[in-house]
Amino acid sequence: MDITSLLIFLAIGAVAGWLAGLVTKGAGFGLLLNIVIGIVGAAIGGWLFGALGISVVGGLLGVILTATAGAVVLLVVLGLIRKAVR
Repeated sequence: MDITSLLIFLAIGAVAGWLAGLVTKGAGFGLLLNIVIGIVGAAIGGWLFGALGISVVGGLLGVILTATAGAVVLLVVLGLIRKAVR
């Protein structure tokens, strides 16, 4: 992976994490946490969409959509766990 690919990867993670934060909580979580949430969300979204047989448009928009959807699922599940622990 070259530096350009790495920067694109991190930018997509940041955007997806930020969008998921807006959808679930109304605010972002800071750059570093947004990147982590977006990257983990991309893995979850890719697995979930594949398991459900959902095909998303290709290109950058599709990647951001998939990562954001996965990140939203991640944040919702984490929120439910947090409520259950309290």
